[in-house]
Amino acid sequence: MAYSRDGEELSPAGRLFHSPSFNCYVIAILGCKTNMNVQVIKEGLCHTLLKHPRFTSIPVKKGRKTRWTKTTIDLDNHIIVPQIDSKPDHPDRFVEDYISNFTKTPLDISKPLWELHLLNIKTSTAESVGIFRIHHSLGDGTSLISLLIACTRKTSDPNALPTVPTTNKKNVSVSNAHKCSTLVSFWMSVLSGFSLIWNTIVDVLFLVLTILFLKDTHTPLKGSHGVELNTKKFVHRTVSMDDIKLVKTEMKTTINDVVLGLAQAGITRYLDREYGVEHKNDNTTTRRKSNIPNNIRLRASILINIRPSPGIQDLADMMAEKGKAKWGNKMGYVTCPFNTTLQEDPLEYVRQAKATIDRKKHSLEAICSYACAKLALNLFGAKVAGAITRRVLVHTTIAFSNVAGPVEEISFYGHPVAYIVPSVYGHPHALTIHFQSYANQMTISLAVDPTIIPNPYLLCDDLEESLKLICDNVVKKKHIAEII
Repeated sequence: MAYSRDGEELSPAGRLFHSPSFNCYVIAILGCKTNMNVQVIKEGLCHTLLKHPRFTSIPVKKGRKTRWTKTTIDLDNHIIVPQIDSKPDHPDRFVEDYISNFTKTPLDISKPLWELHLLNIKTSTAESVGIFRIHHSLGDGTSLISLLIACTRKTSDPNALPTVPTTNKKNVSVSNAHKCSTLVSFWMSVLSGFSLIWNTIVDVLFLVLTILFLKDTHTPLKGSHGVELNTKKFVHRTVSMDDIKLVKTEMKTTINDVVLGLAQAGITRYLDREYGVEHKNDNTTTRRKSNIPNNIRLRASILINIRPSPGIQDLADMMAEKGKAKWGNKMGYVTCPFNTTLQEDPLEYVRQAKATIDRKKHSLEAICSYACAKLALNLFGAKVAGAITRRVLVHTTIAFSNVAGPVEEISFYGHPVAYIVPSVYGHPHALTIHFQSYANQMTISLAVDPTIIPNPYLLCDDLEESLKLICDNVVKKKHIAEII
């Protein structure tokens, strides 16, 4: 479905995001290196973002169907410039609290479902901060972030679009293909097909069991009933992209493998400390190799856009009214098990993550979950479909995502960008982890329920320290290999 059409029906996922139990919003934070010129940004939005029909339309229900209907937009109602002290005592915490307040009030559905807050306040890493709040029904998170990036330009070349890395599937070379006989290739294809079918059956079975009764173990990270309605706190930490690339290269993995392994390592460190505090409070004096109980079930829910996301150039062409691209929420989800065993070798977390991702790649779980959600939506309506989707999420512990960003520094309507931080709220998780790459840095973004995770900075420390340990071990093993 091309998103250039006005009056098109909300996608199945878009309708789910308007259900009472699954009312979700996407947050995109842009830290800038200069103060923001409000008038310049308004003019820039008029020539880019407002050319996208979703940002000038509202959902209108007609009969049993809800359609996007174009409406008149007043930018002053969408760009908010609050009157604040430009030099508060704790500017970083001020910005965090400001964003946290978003989770207390919904957007007005009588106008297009987005807004941009501009804070000319100096923090530890930026001179000003822009915060987009966008209802999730407008699009999936990856496409929305890509759309915002398409509104930027390279700092080194104000007329050039940013370069965003793309995923290329590995192709078997012709020379390697000749090494295998046709018969061997045939049987390998058959085995691969059977493996795909088997993996899909197993994953769908576990998905059904999760909807029915299969819950994650209650841990210091697990949200309680109604967690989606609680106020959320948003924090982030920036680490070196070069360190992540080093691990990727030396271990012959992907960026996704490394960040998932890093997340497992950091969460394991956090849980080990939290359970250690519990043992101390229980007056348990026995020394333990690990404080984490055995046989913990801890899983992450990963939303996957099963429709290929449009490229930056496609989105830029659309906003210049020179082309069309596919748009809309067409998402399935997969559940990804996290191993919380404390490892002596930090590289084991990355190896386990690679094995998990390779296994999930060879499964149709995301497509099947999308098909099932769409069927439930058509048969029973958004309320029932939303409740089913909610049960998958509420029975897991973490929401996880990794988004590739520009490989060079960019400017947002002439304002050089220091960092990009995505997040989301409104879903039933006490912890959401996003990884967002930008230039030579990787930002780790956490959205937490402070009643469950009162000090998210400790988890940021654990993630940062885990990357250091993984890098140190990679370098150590590289040196040993060179000596041998």
